[in-house]
Amino acid sequence: MTASKETMQFQTEINQLLQLMIHSLYSNKEIFLRELVSNASDACDKLRFEALADPALLTGDSELRVEVDFDPEAGTITVRDNGIGMNRDEVIANIGTIAKSGTREFFERLSGDQTKDAKLIGQFGVGFYSAFIVADRVILNTRRAGMEAEHGIRWESDGTGTYTLETLNLPAHGTEIVLHLREEERQDLLSAWRLRSIINKYSDHIPLSIRMRKMGEDGKPGDEWETVNKASALWQRSKSEISDDEYKEFYRYVSHDYGDPLTWSHNHVEGRLEYTSLLFIPAKAPFDLWDHNHSHGIKLYVQRVFIMDDAEQLLPRYLRFVRGVIDSSDLPLNVSREILQGNRVIDQMRSGSVKRILSLLEELAEKEPEKYQTFWNEFGRALKEGPGEDYSNREQIAKLLRFASSHTDTDTQNVSLADYLARMAEGQDKIYYITADSFLAAKNSPQLELLRKKGIEVLLLSDRVDEWLTSHLPEFEGKALASVAKGTLDLGTIETEEERKSQEETEKGAEGLVERIKNALGERVEAVRVSHRLTSSPACIVLGERDMALYMQQLLKQAGHEVSSTKPVLEINPTHPMLARIEGEKDDTRFAEWSALLLDQAILAEGGQLEDPAGFVARINQLMLALAG
Repeated sequence: MTASKETMQFQTEINQLLQLMIHSLYSNKEIFLRELVSNASDACDKLRFEALADPALLTGDSELRVEVDFDPEAGTITVRDNGIGMNRDEVIANIGTIAKSGTREFFERLSGDQTKDAKLIGQFGVGFYSAFIVADRVILNTRRAGMEAEHGIRWESDGTGTYTLETLNLPAHGTEIVLHLREEERQDLLSAWRLRSIINKYSDHIPLSIRMRKMGEDGKPGDEWETVNKASALWQRSKSEISDDEYKEFYRYVSHDYGDPLTWSHNHVEGRLEYTSLLFIPAKAPFDLWDHNHSHGIKLYVQRVFIMDDAEQLLPRYLRFVRGVIDSSDLPLNVSREILQGNRVIDQMRSGSVKRILSLLEELAEKEPEKYQTFWNEFGRALKEGPGEDYSNREQIAKLLRFASSHTDTDTQNVSLADYLARMAEGQDKIYYITADSFLAAKNSPQLELLRKKGIEVLLLSDRVDEWLTSHLPEFEGKALASVAKGTLDLGTIETEEERKSQEETEKGAEGLVERIKNALGERVEAVRVSHRLTSSPACIVLGERDMALYMQQLLKQAGHEVSSTKPVLEINPTHPMLARIEGEKDDTRFAEWSALLLDQAILAEGGQLEDPAGFVARINQLMLALAG
């Protein structure tokens, strides 16, 4: 028996909301199937919960399931479930509005242990309207469990402002949604392979059987049904039940990596928030790790339902190498990237996950240093971005950093800041480092001469991120980081009184030479002074403490950035034979040539580029001819 149709209006401004839903909230059209399957699974969970109090609700059909079917000739996709279903009032309340959710109201009525037992996963209402992304007409047939067959309801709409309701006989409880696809969507979506791939991508881990018809030998769907999803969320299982091989297999699934992960962390958090995280550290860096458009590796789930696979809000960019899933019990199913911005739940999950990863790396560094070195070789440069991006965890990140050092004089980055502190000389109160464009440039820099002579270790930094790192890491465990190539070199109590007096005498004796070189170089330098750091080189340049290294200035200029010009300080070593030769030069023009050559050599030694390389070559040639002749 079918009653006459009743036409009803959507709530106010429903058309605008539908357009926003279709064109803004859902950026990927295949999301519609995820939403409908999720709602169907939600209805089954709701029935399972209500049946605890009224077992009769499951009478005759206790095997809860979701079915996905399609008809190429009719141009339809059907999603049905044998869950709780809806009565007429619930259809009007939940389907007649976007901003309504029967599941949310049901969930809010629960308290105590019931909340944990419900395991609800959908928000019927918002997700349903994603059907109009691909369909120009949607029919919904539903009957609430516990009601008679004649209380079935049919809802139908083209999404343009009105919908119709009619009563009909439905022999089974649950909900069936029939999507009449737009003509342009049919070729893409009306195939078993396409629908299965969408289910596998988005709903594989819903703990409920999702079924489709088996394909016959003729390539058409038959009468027999088969489960097409795994129906098991591995991350929701107890760690004691999961083998290492299962973890590794899941890593390969979630990361699309052929190898095994280096390590992983599996945690379930309860309290004010409830979420589960399963996070992996890969053994090898992906090829696109340094691509600005690189996708983040965290998949976001809400109650085992896949939401997005590039959830950059869940981890900071310096941890972009991490792969895995985070499954929240506190987020709505219909989240978008815009909704995730500034979301309190997301912020707390992000904070907890970051601390979890950093603790995992700390444990790896302490207990398996060889494994940690493997990690560092692959991802160290990314982790060096951390102090600048994540101030709250700066100290913890600093403990994980590794550098090359003059202690070993190899380019292997295996020296931690704690290692450095343990080897500091008596009276040393700073951590000395130098940044350069290459390891050899750092290792052979003239600024290291005095420190090497005194046996003081210097960190040799040659990654391009190091200049950024040191600008955001001013100290470690109370010891300031000091560049040996910037500002004045203050060795504190390491330097003896005799050395200070000797230095003062050298400076006094070279006052005339210093002034003469400064006059010869003019505006090319900020100042000329006697060096405290040179023992065997004739000169070096020193930048201001806040100035950027010359090689970084050059890189930024090449990239088209405006870089304020900085004048270096030229430091000279008056005890060097070359300075004695220059000082003895009576001809002012020749003296100026020698002074310019001295500065150019110092700039080149620091990895800088000369403004007039042809002039430098001409001066070299002239001086060589003069000496030869």
